[in-house]
Amino acid sequence: MANPAGKAPLAVIAAGGTGGHMFPAQALAEELLARGWRVVLSTDARGARYAGGFPDAVTRRVVGSATFARGGVLAKLAVPFRILGGVAKAVATMVADRPAVVAGFGGYPSIPALTAASLLRIPRLIHEQNGVLGRVNELFAKRVSAVACGTWPTVLPKGVAGHQIGNPVRSSVRERAASPYIEPGNYPMSLVIIGGSQGARILSDVVPAALAGLPDVLRQHVRVAHQARPEDLDRVAAAYEAAGIPAEVEPFFADIPRRFSEAQLVISRSGASTVADLTVIGRPSILVPYAAAIRGEQEANARGLVEAEAAVLMPESMFTPEALAATISTILTTPQAAARMARAATRLGMPDAAMALADLAERLAGPPEH
Repeated sequence: MANPAGKAPLAVIAAGGTGGHMFPAQALAEELLARGWRVVLSTDARGARYAGGFPDAVTRRVVGSATFARGGVLAKLAVPFRILGGVAKAVATMVADRPAVVAGFGGYPSIPALTAASLLRIPRLIHEQNGVLGRVNELFAKRVSAVACGTWPTVLPKGVAGHQIGNPVRSSVRERAASPYIEPGNYPMSLVIIGGSQGARILSDVVPAALAGLPDVLRQHVRVAHQARPEDLDRVAAAYEAAGIPAEVEPFFADIPRRFSEAQLVISRSGASTVADLTVIGRPSILVPYAAAIRGEQEANARGLVEAEAAVLMPESMFTPEALAATISTILTTPQAAARMARAATRLGMPDAAMALADLAERLAGPPEH
């Protein structure tokens, strides 16, 4: 069944799991809406928690999915049935209102929509944010019409050609593209500490102690916005208070683009979406790749910034309060070098990635039906 007569073309965007999948999905949704498309977000209950920034015009559709990575034996046995239920629901909705294209951004919640699109022979693409394919995108890489790559080069299966797109950033990030950088100095300096959309314990363990160890003349000018896991909030806030450092400690900041644009330094995991935001806005950073990442994707994500001298890479094995304090001190006491880092980050930014991805989606969809 085709789209009902007179209706704008429909894109189904499938994503879930974390902000790393949801933020670029949101960017594509914003761009397609601006071009007159209708957009449906297909996700699971967990992914829906990160959908608050999507425009109101995007229809949210929660479908069943699951992962083998969590839960006990019974939960794992139920995984195929939950996924099949999600696929059946996705097929039914796509038959009733056929999409012109389906775009998957990774995570297990994208499986039902991409599988349904494959069964119905609907044009489909996947977008991989990292330099190494995630499990779900690896599964679908040879079963989609196009593979869009956020980090270049991306390691792809033999015979699969990728499209160098970049990682789409939300409109709130694009609005602050190449924001003027205020060099560190003898005035309040803003540090943003973020461990991805779910926080990172190692940052909560190390960063407050490192900042407490800064020389008094430097520490008195530091103020902090630190994203921490809910279970770490109280101890992190107490550590900053004991060190006399003004700090906002929250489990999630909805205004990261503003905070990045006002920051003198960002200390972060090197998730693909965070790296994209850093390059579009243009800020110096200290990056701490997630050591347990099976495919080493976070280190791959950081490579471009490090090679451009826009960031300092600190592996978890070397991420101690003493080493971090020395690195922070070096950056904040050499303002011209910090400014060079900011400019170098900006040169890597791809603020038009959402437009390029929307162009690819429109090419796959073909001319609109009349």
